[in-house]
Order: sequence, then structure tokens, then C-alpha cells
Amino acid sequence: MDRSITSAFLSIVGVKFLLISLDFLSSPLLTRFLGEGYGDYALLMSIFAIYMIFVSTGVGDGVRKYVAEERDRPHWDRHVVGFYLRLALLLAAVGCLLLALAARSGFIQNHLGTSYQTYFYLLSLLVFTSQFREYTRRTLMGFGLERYSEPLLFLDKVLFIGVGVGLAYLGYGVPGVLIGHMTGAVTTAVIGLAAIHREVSLSTALFDIPSREFPRRELFAFNGLSIVLILFLTSLYQIDVVMLGFIGSTQETGYYRIALTIAEFLWIVPLALQNTLLHSTSNIWANNDRDRINSLAARITRYTLLFTILLAIGLAALAPAALSVIYPADYIASYVPILLLLPGCVGFALARPILAIGQGKGDLRKLIVATGAAAVVNVTLNGLLIPQFGMHGAATATSVSYGLMFVFHLWSARQIGFYPAADARIPRALAVGAAAAVPIFLLTRFLGDAAVSLVVLELPISLVIVPPFGAVVFLVLSVLFGAVDTDEIADLLETAPDPIANLGSSLQQNVRSVSTGAQLLLILAGIGFLVAGIALAAGGAGIDDTITGTDGDEIDGETNPNEPNTEGSGETDDGGNNGTDESDGDGSGDTDSGEDSTADSGNGADDSGNGADDSDGGNGADDTDNGADDSDGGNGDSSPFGDDSVFDGDGGNDSESGDTDSDNSTDSDNSTDSDNSTDSDNSTDSDNDTDSDGGDNGTDGDTATDNDSDSDDGDDDAWYE
Repeated sequence: MDRSITSAFLSIVGVKFLLISLDFLSSPLLTRFLGEGYGDYALLMSIFAIYMIFVSTGVGDGVRKYVAEERDRPHWDRHVVGFYLRLALLLAAVGCLLLALAARSGFIQNHLGTSYQTYFYLLSLLVFTSQFREYTRRTLMGFGLERYSEPLLFLDKVLFIGVGVGLAYLGYGVPGVLIGHMTGAVTTAVIGLAAIHREVSLSTALFDIPSREFPRRELFAFNGLSIVLILFLTSLYQIDVVMLGFIGSTQETGYYRIALTIAEFLWIVPLALQNTLLHSTSNIWANNDRDRINSLAARITRYTLLFTILLAIGLAALAPAALSVIYPADYIASYVPILLLLPGCVGFALARPILAIGQGKGDLRKLIVATGAAAVVNVTLNGLLIPQFGMHGAATATSVSYGLMFVFHLWSARQIGFYPAADARIPRALAVGAAAAVPIFLLTRFLGDAAVSLVVLELPISLVIVPPFGAVVFLVLSVLFGAVDTDEIADLLETAPDPIANLGSSLQQNVRSVSTGAQLLLILAGIGFLVAGIALAAGGAGIDDTITGTDGDEIDGETNPNEPNTEGSGETDDGGNNGTDESDGDGSGDTDSGEDSTADSGNGADDSGNGADDSDGGNGADDTDNGADDSDGGNGDSSPFGDDSVFDGDGGNDSESGDTDSDNSTDSDNSTDSDNSTDSDNSTDSDNDTDSDGGDNGTDGDTATDNDSDSDDGDDDAWYE
């Protein structure tokens, strides 16, 4: 990408990541502080987003596009800024008045409820403040001042969290959250207007009416077509929430809103590109440089595809762990909608840069046709599926529509005159995704529910280890499969600030001197990553068993929460030792009085570790031949999504009550079979054991009534418990 475009993109994408991080901070707090009111808030903001299309969209896109064009006319910048400032004032006043009248007339109360009257009065004020927040940001972007416009967006979010979430915590509910939105909008609008005033005198721009030669008709036409285009576009990711809010329950709407929030994490980079490309490509189109447009579109499409596939794999693997940490326990219901939304979100991510490049040319009619077709499909499918399947139907309908956006906009791009799929290498990118998914999912499964203790929460270790591991594996495979060239990586690094740029320059110099042997080594490294990921999950029962001990005994003596036994160490023992084999250190043999102390815990334990294997020539307590090897990394289910799979459809509890090997023999051998495999006597399981098993002549009387057959018979643990 061109260096100026890249610098603008980096300014935007950096703030996007910060905003997403703040969203992950604020949304779980709001779900807790608002309770069921969060569903009302989600519905309200979806209605507001659609309403603001008519008020703000044409103004924001128009001022950003035309200020950036730098036409050869006297005072062009000032006239464009003034034209859209007057239009913004007019539309904001009309929009504010209409919402206030709707609230006063009783229309809102009759259709949404009495509480919504207050909400809509506050929304009418939010219309005015939001209009100028967006106007100032988009104007600054048109001037190429993303270094100012994007920090303002970050400031807006911080103020919203500080005021809105704070008021929600104090019990002010949805009105408090709306006041938080207004606080952020007013502050950023004032600062933004001051920044614009440094470029163009706002008082002069507001009252200086340009001559008749000023292309008002062109600007009005672009404004009108932009409203239609963004209306279709916004309906794709808002109409489902609105329809579900009217047809479904408030709680279900809240779950679905969270699913959208997480799935749309894929759009961080595509949204940054969309915001950058509209005004950045306007001059390229004006110069009729189609070769540059084609090259830019193809590379951006390929990079977007690879990045969003990586994020989609990561979200699919890690969403259960993330949901359990960030949101209340019942929000695990959002996981299935997330899985349904992810494929479509990848398609929509690819469509966004294509859409922005087409907007940069100003030929919006074909973009409207493509987006409108996807919007019609979206409304139709949501209307058919939501009444029958609820939020799962909404997710399916929306995902299909998102995917069609990419298909339809490939057509619109060809009609406009550029070819974004020319060098997209889509088959290679899909192959990279398929290959990378294997070690990523297996590593996630291997790590299981293991967590690290922080000050205020238990953080699943998979959220720390899997992302960097997956990124490295994906990058290596991308190079191996030819989805990305090494010189492209060097070019990208060179656009970053020092010292990263110096690293890119060094890599660029060495790329062409890479030997065949080095390439082979890279291939072997990639294969090694893949094999290592498989081996991690296939070679052991899981990290949880390493932590708790394969015999089901906690190292620190605590009880495994998944253990069916009720005694302290998770074993069954009649001898009053709480299920632990006594090791008195005096060389005398220990006698297990009654039950076999090596009870299968059902937690993926192999029963072959930490003292479970007496190796006494067949007379000890080795239960490894009784079907007790549950090396499924979890609670009796071999799901690729963790301890259990949401697709089991059982929702029950894995009551492995029969998983206590009922060995009724009394092993009075001379071996001291302690929990830590530390024989404190001087004998080492000699063959002189005396098995008091009722005269079985040295045959261990294990009845081994292990019912842990992992038959997935509907009694498995729900994966989220």
C-alpha cells in the first residue's frame, strides 16, 4: 500500500484495537449493571443507528470525500466545509425535533412501552451531539488528520465508560448510559471543531456562501445516494437485532447482541481500511490511475482474507473461555450464535474495502444494487427464521447475508472498473486456514480449563498461549502455501515506525539471498508446528490431568470439582484415611481395608500416574486395564471445543458415578503405595505380596466396574459448566 495510505490506516487501526478493548471492558459491566435492561439498551441503540443514517451519513461521507479531493477551485476546502456544516445543522435540528415529537405523541409508548418515552427524549438530544461528533471526525479525516480524528473517538469511548457505565452502576439504568453517550459526543465535538478551525475558519466557512459554480448538485446527489447505500449497509447488522427485539425476548436479544459484538471483532482491520480508503482513493480515481487501484484492491483483499480467517479460527476456539471470563455465566448461550455468524463475518469483512474503493470513485448506484440485494435477502431470511429459531435463526440469516455481500460486491467492482480478486489467492488462503485450525483447536483442547490466578479473576491460560501460537503458525503456513510473499512482509514492516522499519529493510535485503536450504528449513518448521500441535493434544490426557495428577488426586490435596467422590482426596477408602494410602515410613506394608483406593475420577485421568501403578507383578492396584483411560482432555467428551461440545445436545451432567473401581481385595503387600509414588519402606514391590482377595492365588480381585465408557449417552457435562 502507498505509504500515506498505510500511515492513515495504522492511525485508524491502532485506535480500533483500543476501542475493541474498551468495548470488552464496558459491555460486560453494562450487562451486569443493567440486567435485563441491557436488551432494551441494545434495541434502542440499533434503532438509533438506523435513524442516524438519515441525519448523519451523507454529511460525514460527503465532507470526507470532497475535502480530500483538493480540486483546483478557489477556497475549495472552505466551501466544502461550510456547505456540509450548514447541512449538518439543518439535519440535526430536524432529526432532534422528530424524535421529540414521536415521544410526546404517545406513538413510542404504545409500541415499545412507557419507559421508552424517556429514552427517546434523551435520544433526541443525542442526535444533535452525535451529528457534530461525526462531522468533526470525518472533516479531520478529509484533511488527512487521522492522528487527531481517531484519538477523539478513543476519548469519546473513555468518557462514555466513565460517565455512562458509572451512572449505570449507581442505578440510573439506560438513561444514565445515554447521558454517558452525550457527554462523550459533546466533548469530542468541541475539541474537533477547534482542530478544524486551525485548518479553515469555521465562522467564515459557515457564512461564506459559494458562487453558483460550486457543484451543489453533485454534492447533494452524493449525499442522497450515500444515505441509501448506508441504510442498506446498516440494516445488515442492525435489522436482525430490531426484529429479534420485537419478536423474541429481551434476554435473548441481549445474548444475540453480545454474539454480534464478539463476532464483529473480525471487522477491526476491514473497518479501518474502509475508513481510510474512501478519501485516500478519491484522488487516485480522479487521476484515472486504474493500475494502482487494481493493485491496491487485490493486495488489500488478500490481506483482509488472511487476517479475518485467522481471527475467525481464534474466536471459534477461544470464545467459550472468553465468554466465561468477561460476561455473566448465562451469556455462554451466545456461543452458538457466534459460531453461526463467523463465516458470514469473514465475507462481510472482504466486502468492506471493496465498498470503500467504489465509494471513492463516487459511482454509488452499482454499490447500492449489490448492497440492496444482500439487505433484501437479510430481511427475508430473518423474517422467516427468527419466529421459528429465535436468535439462532437471526444468526443464520445474518451470516448468509454477510457472505453474499462479498459475492455481490465482486460483481459491483467489475462493473465500476476494478478487480479485487485478481490476486486474492483465495484457495491458498482457505488451505492455510484449514491447516492452521488443526493445531490451534488441539492446543486449546489440550490446555482445557487450566487458569492462572490474577488479582480479581481466574484467567484461562488458553487466552494467553493460543493467540501468539496461532499467529506464528498461521504466518508460517501463509508463507509456505504462497498466500503471502516474504518481500510483502518486508514491505509492510518498512512502513512501520523505527526500529521496526529497520527490521523490514534488513529483511528486504536478505529476501532474495535466501537459499534453497533455508526455504526447506522454513517448510520443515511449518510442518513441525502442525505436528507439534497434534502431538500436544493426542499425546496426553490434557493439562488439567498434569495439574491434578492422573490418579485424580489433587497435588495440594484439594478436591477436583469434577470428581464424583465426596471425600477429600477424591478416592474411596474404608480405612479412615480419606482415601489416601498411608505411608508410615517404617518399612511395614500398608493395608487398604476394603475399597481400592485408586478411584477413577472421570477427569481424563489415566490412572497410571502418581502412585496409581503398584507394578507389583499383577497383584497391585494397577487399574490401567479397566477402561479407565479417559484421555479426552475433559469431562468425558472428546469435543474439539473444550471439555464438552455444545453440539452434544445433552445439556446434562456427566454423572460418572460408576467410575470407582470396586476392588474388594485387600492388598496387604509390602509395598507402600503412597499418593506420590514414594515408597518410604525399603522394599520395592517384591513378589511376596499376600493378596487377601479370597483365595484368588495372587490374582488381584479387581472387579473393575468402571462405567466411564464415554458413550456420549446424554449424561455428559455441559461444556460450559
